[in-house]
Amino acid sequence: MEMAMEKQRIVILGGGFGGVYTASELMRRVKRISKHEIDVEVILVSEENYITFQPLLPEVVSGAVEQLHVISPIRRIAPGAVLYVRHIDKIDVENKTIQLAPGRVPRTETIHYDHLVIAMGNTLAHGMVPGLYEHAIPFKYLGDALRLRNHVVQMLEEASVCEDAEERQRLLTFTVAGGGFSGVECIAEMEDFLRKAVRAFPNISETDLRMILVQSADRILPEMKENLAAYSDKLLRKRGIQIVLNHRLHEVSADRAIVMNKETKELEVIGSRTVVATVPTEPHSVIRDTPLQCEKGRIVVSDEMESASHPGVWSLGDCAAVPSGEGYTSPPTAQYAVRQATICAENILATIRNQPRRHFKFAGLGKLASLGGRRAIAEVFGFTFSGFFAWLMWRAIYVEKMPGLDRKIRVFIDWMKDIFLPRDITQLNVHDEQQVRREHLAAGQTLFHQGDFGDRLYFVVDGEVEVEVDGNVIATTGKGDVIGEMALLAHKARSATVRAVQPTDLVSLPSDAFDQIIKYVPGAADAMNKIHQDRLQRNREEQTADSATDE
Repeated sequence: MEMAMEKQRIVILGGGFGGVYTASELMRRVKRISKHEIDVEVILVSEENYITFQPLLPEVVSGAVEQLHVISPIRRIAPGAVLYVRHIDKIDVENKTIQLAPGRVPRTETIHYDHLVIAMGNTLAHGMVPGLYEHAIPFKYLGDALRLRNHVVQMLEEASVCEDAEERQRLLTFTVAGGGFSGVECIAEMEDFLRKAVRAFPNISETDLRMILVQSADRILPEMKENLAAYSDKLLRKRGIQIVLNHRLHEVSADRAIVMNKETKELEVIGSRTVVATVPTEPHSVIRDTPLQCEKGRIVVSDEMESASHPGVWSLGDCAAVPSGEGYTSPPTAQYAVRQATICAENILATIRNQPRRHFKFAGLGKLASLGGRRAIAEVFGFTFSGFFAWLMWRAIYVEKMPGLDRKIRVFIDWMKDIFLPRDITQLNVHDEQQVRREHLAAGQTLFHQGDFGDRLYFVVDGEVEVEVDGNVIATTGKGDVIGEMALLAHKARSATVRAVQPTDLVSLPSDAFDQIIKYVPGAADAMNKIHQDRLQRNREEQTADSATDE
């Protein structure tokens, strides 16, 4: 009697194209092999139970495509794979284990593996730009697109009733950092949406809108041929989009983006309540914490997709430096990730079965970018196209690439409706405002003014602020201090203006949460009253000292 072989567990990390299509290809191939030859369990770990078709995210912002139509359920793409919808806490390549964050049940879970596939992509490098995490909107996932769309509509609503000219300009200024595919397509679709949306706002005209694209290179779309990049630059500028080249995002706060000239190092302040960040990016922290050999943040693998330093660990997609077979490292695009997934799945099974493995080789089919307004650019098989015809190519190619026939049909119908029906401008509050949130102030930025309504309590994490009453600075305070408790305790307006002396990080708490803490947490009221009294005493002493000096 023939004995079945020992079960091999393949764990895949990441719910993007690389991870999901690796799982799909593994399940497809395993079904054709007898369990006497191979017995495999495929586990996929993703933070969502769907895959996002990222090329269409800008059209979610503009309303051209329904939000649920750009995602596909992972379970339908990779049937038979075990799906964990969890956050990944730790990768232990020495002991071959993955530690997952708790789900509904508050306990962690450890998964052992025989083969590990890392396809986690990249994440926004919040630590590289002060205020990026606190105030910029990323643009990579469906939740980001929904958050941006609702934020843009909210800015229009606020601006339509705002009487302060400077604040109104900040509300109607939309800044995107990053002039690659994501940044260009995002601002192009946002511009298209805003031009049509303002027709419903009598107090706002198209000339009131200000859209800025910040790019660190000397041209936008460096991935495309120069003539296509130049066409895109000219078209966007013609539509009124301001393109700032050779500048990088330096600092972000609630009402401004500070950009730095790469050559002169001079800083420029852009007053803006909307900052979208597509750069800078970095690998996930769990990857950085492993001993895997990396190159510029990407896991070094062979053209067979296996780690150069740890056999049995495979990697593909954005987080891996995969040789293309054409003399360069594969770029982080979906068309490469999907083909890498096929080779990776085949090679894992070949390794288990002691069979020859394949080498990855792919030169790319082309590149496309939508520019909004039924215009696009395309580079396909060495030929270049631009304008309306390129836009038709863009739509035809991407609807064909959508995973699942149902999604193809739904997106096609959305596009047909967009021709005849106006785009929606309703605001859906799907993004929960954090009760406790981090905030960042640029030097010279005002946190609140004397006489403002007191709605939040602030704790200084780092930096320094000055307290001003009736135009006179009466105190400075810094790390570890509490700000704004007077207005919340007395339920009155702010008694002072608070302004950052230097870049300052804070954590804030809303007034309703503060009231609950004071009411129900033993000793909290006494502690806060003591802070309040100490501050009053310190202010009186400083004022007395200043008076004595003047005399």
